[in-house]
Amino acid sequence: MTGEDALDRWHVALEAAGRSPHTQRAYLLAVGDLIGFLGTLPGERWDEPSRGALRGWLARLADRPLAPRSIAARRAAARSFYRYAAREGWVRRDPWETIRSPRRPVRLPLALEVGQVEALLDGVAGSSPREGDPVELRDRAIVELAYAAGLRVSEIAELRLGDLDLRRGEVRVRAVRPDEASGGYRTTKTRKGRIGLLGGPAIEALSAWLAEGRPPLAARAGASAGDRLFLNRYGAPIGVRGIRGRLDALGTRAGLPDAFRPHSLRHSFATHLLEGGADLRVVQELLDHESLAQTQIYTSVSQGRRESVYRAAHPRARAAAAPGTDRDGEGTPGR
Repeated sequence: MTGEDALDRWHVALEAAGRSPHTQRAYLLAVGDLIGFLGTLPGERWDEPSRGALRGWLARLADRPLAPRSIAARRAAARSFYRYAAREGWVRRDPWETIRSPRRPVRLPLALEVGQVEALLDGVAGSSPREGDPVELRDRAIVELAYAAGLRVSEIAELRLGDLDLRRGEVRVRAVRPDEASGGYRTTKTRKGRIGLLGGPAIEALSAWLAEGRPPLAARAGASAGDRLFLNRYGAPIGVRGIRGRLDALGTRAGLPDAFRPHSLRHSFATHLLEGGADLRVVQELLDHESLAQTQIYTSVSQGRRESVYRAAHPRARAAAAPGTDRDGEGTPGR
């Protein structure tokens, strides 16, 4: 059997397993690239590649250059192919068994300072030509909601009017998942939603949006506005892309770091709760994390910030002066 024949058979297996067209395409491109690479090496066969050949393929991916995440995805596709080939008896053994995957570096998320959150909200006020503009009221409500309840942008886009209970200070958050057919998101019944909690500023901003901001926008679209909580300037439901675009623009206006993303508000929510003494498992439930390990990354963020404050504030934790000098850089007299 040739490598191309094996790839065709694996394609059929992927379709039978219900893999999405996007996943199938990515897997086939990655493995096809590997088989083509092996074909250029003297003495190498697709069904019995040497360890050096596989490492050479990974090195070539790194030289393109590709992001570590992209390389990891291609390596995972190759592993999946050879595991399947070994089960089917096309190869004697899985050649990837002897190659250890490098540990992916942990990227700590950007958590804003409280003052930066305030700057973001101040930027909302300067984004509209007149006071009480519906778009300004909507943007303020979105920022306050995302920060108060730690919501994902996709969850904000799916909120309905009936999901809010401002009297109790709660929001019912629907579980969402990517919809590959539309390229957007949709609610799912395979996972339960959760209840998010709202503080005074979020309740105030949402009340203003519902009373003064949403009605004039909904009137522009009539019945097509539906019951979605947030609308665009034309009165139609605002989607994930629209919310991200607005938050990105507000972050730029507020002078936030380049690493700021809409998801940073969720990171800030978790970090500030932990810094305030919240229990890790409570934060896990509020974030809707399936495992505690997902939430523990925020303990690293919080610890890093505490260390920074400590070293800046404690007189004996600052950077030590070079031996033989005092704090002003002058030589110290000998004893």
